[in-house]
Amino acid sequence: MFDHFIQAWALVPDGAPIVTHSSHLLPVLWRGLPAMLKIATVTEETRGGLLIQWWDGEGAAKIYAQEGDAILLERAEGQRSLLTMAMNGEDDVASRIICGTIRTLHRPPAKPYPELMPLDIWFRALDAASSTHGGSFNTADTAAKALLAEPREVGVLHGDIHHGNILDFEDRGFLAIDPKGLFGERGYDYANLFCNPDLPRTKDPARLRRQLPIVAKESGLAPDRLLRWIIAYAGLSAAWFLEYGGDPAPALHVAEIAAAELNKSA
Repeated sequence: MFDHFIQAWALVPDGAPIVTHSSHLLPVLWRGLPAMLKIATVTEETRGGLLIQWWDGEGAAKIYAQEGDAILLERAEGQRSLLTMAMNGEDDVASRIICGTIRTLHRPPAKPYPELMPLDIWFRALDAASSTHGGSFNTADTAAKALLAEPREVGVLHGDIHHGNILDFEDRGFLAIDPKGLFGERGYDYANLFCNPDLPRTKDPARLRRQLPIVAKESGLAPDRLLRWIIAYAGLSAAWFLEYGGDPAPALHVAEIAAAELNKSA
């Protein structure tokens, strides 16, 4: 799978291959620089590859080469981990860094958008889960439908912002990788800061209450609008867990925490 691109782009393998459900990756050296060869195996990864190329290194990893479903991108070599920071007393700092990266990614474009997936289509899994299971899925779906019906400040979205998709590129700062390539209201991209299942404290209501004003200030979003996006995103995440045989309960718990906070502020 990699041989054609190794020869075409004069790459030197620099690590073991990595296989995920959506792509095949190989660490390489390109002209002496650390890079990652990534071959998408699903449509959303191909779309994400076009978006990260469109960003042209602004807020995201640089793309050195692209052909079909394959991209050669800048590889993060820094040692700082936002997830480690968030788990070890620097949650506020990590959130501010992520918000700064999102702001760069959301800058108004000076060129036409690449192919993007509208948010209303992206949320179809939540609609299906709500129809089948009701309960907290219905609460999240109601929030999502209201947001999608009257979107504000729409534009390009990364679509999968979390602590593991913003990496340390040393002198270039913290940059995004692995976008999904969505189009819709910018509030969507901030919601997963409150839902990341790799961060155990997301199930703690005190963590949401502390991070909400920080993210609201950094993003310029009204806290109640941000809470609605958290409810909607958490419900969508739970619906995906159901689709793939996982446990939706942790994500639904986040939706319930956010809904309780929203009700308090009403």
